[in-house]
Amino acid sequence: MEKVKIFDTTLRDGEQTPRVNLNKEDKIMIAKQLEKLGVDIIEAGFPASSEGDFEGVRAVAQAVENPIVCALSRLVKEDIQRAAEAVKYAKHPRIHVFLATSDIHLEHKLKMTRQQVIDRTRELVAYAKSFVDDIQFSAEDATRTDKDYLCQVFEVAISSGATTINVPDTVGFIQPIEYYELISYIKKNTKGVENVTISAHCHDDLGLATANALSGVMAGVRQIECTINGLGERAGNTALEEAVMAIDTRSEMYGISTNINTRQIYKTSKLVTSLTGVDIAPTKSVIGENCFLHESGIHQDGIIKNRSTYEIMDSSKIGIPKNDGLVLGKHSGRHAFKVFLEHNGFHFDDEKINEAFGEFKKLTDTKKYLTVEDITSLLTDGEVEKENYSFVSYHSATLEDRITQVSVILQKDGQIIQQTAVGNGQVDASYKAINKIVNQPIEIINYEINAISSQSDALGEARVRLKLGNREINTSGLDVDIIKASILAYIQGINKLGLEF
Repeated sequence: MEKVKIFDTTLRDGEQTPRVNLNKEDKIMIAKQLEKLGVDIIEAGFPASSEGDFEGVRAVAQAVENPIVCALSRLVKEDIQRAAEAVKYAKHPRIHVFLATSDIHLEHKLKMTRQQVIDRTRELVAYAKSFVDDIQFSAEDATRTDKDYLCQVFEVAISSGATTINVPDTVGFIQPIEYYELISYIKKNTKGVENVTISAHCHDDLGLATANALSGVMAGVRQIECTINGLGERAGNTALEEAVMAIDTRSEMYGISTNINTRQIYKTSKLVTSLTGVDIAPTKSVIGENCFLHESGIHQDGIIKNRSTYEIMDSSKIGIPKNDGLVLGKHSGRHAFKVFLEHNGFHFDDEKINEAFGEFKKLTDTKKYLTVEDITSLLTDGEVEKENYSFVSYHSATLEDRITQVSVILQKDGQIIQQTAVGNGQVDASYKAINKIVNQPIEIINYEINAISSQSDALGEARVRLKLGNREINTSGLDVDIIKASILAYIQGINKLGLEF
């Protein structure tokens, strides 16, 4: 069966989601999981935009083996040079150049004529080709571009060395039937198009990103650009999980398949949620918590008799755990733990399994029963960067007038550091004590807590958004004790910020 490539841009377009800021370690962690997921291309960032983005792309290029690693670049020589340098050590490098083609962009943003765009495309696509063989060209705002002119630009890009041409619906404007017709027109009227891959990049401003991308597939698109959880500018991008599962569920209609290991979808979604701090709506298709829940009596009766009466997908195929509340406890052995991990899509070497088993046994000392969600979250949260500060303990007391006092003990370079503070509750007092230790004006932008599973002794997840100067980061902590989880999240944030005071 013919394949459609999955081009994941979570690390580039997804990071442009408001209030999302991924550091190098976050990008490496997500990239490695995307490799397990089976994506064909990882767009790791926009190297010319900042030194941090350059380092992030370069780190991802060296961290993964199988996917193509792609760097975005304006059609500008200096940007192309920067992109080439960033992906230099990738096993499979790609440079993705873009230039707007719609009259509204040419007149109001670029101040260029149509001929100038064609001339620049010819010169600089060829220039990018001098660095790597795999070149993608995007006509920004393609869906609002004159069709004949768009085909002309694509012809020039192809003749200059582009191997993929991308047709972005940059502002989420087009309708599915129109996108189908546009791709069909490009295929019929662009010289050389039969020798390249046509890609779809759709935004969700009207809620049509996935529908448009799939309409493109019906017309001949063979690369879908998407993000985990549909993250992205404004209303987001085509959601990877939606596009992949639509093709998988209706393969008889599309006649194509993907290389995605669908059982890794849920784990990947959870990881991205944890690192970005962007929650998934309960009703979000494919991965929302309500997707496989049924409240109606008629529906429940049907599901009990046969799940296919009201479910078109098997939740286990997406990697969503089914056996909630029933599996592992303090008497479980290493072999059972390993089998459990493999059953739920985790495949580690013996060293990693031993490390994870140790963390699991620590958790069983304070929690009688462990759910699948507990262990999934424990494993996901455990993959963090090297710590400058580590948690030792905390102690709290209630003083007169119900004032809370908390002492926090941390360790740094083998040295024990303790500070005490009072505050409006244990979390507030804990954070004030930690701020005394690091001696930095850290601001809390957002704080929330969630129960990871439905048991009364479930793991608590604390999510915190911190700000120091111009930097904002998302962190999370897990523990049965929600105060400790909150402290762990704060410490993780300090380590992400690289504070060594």
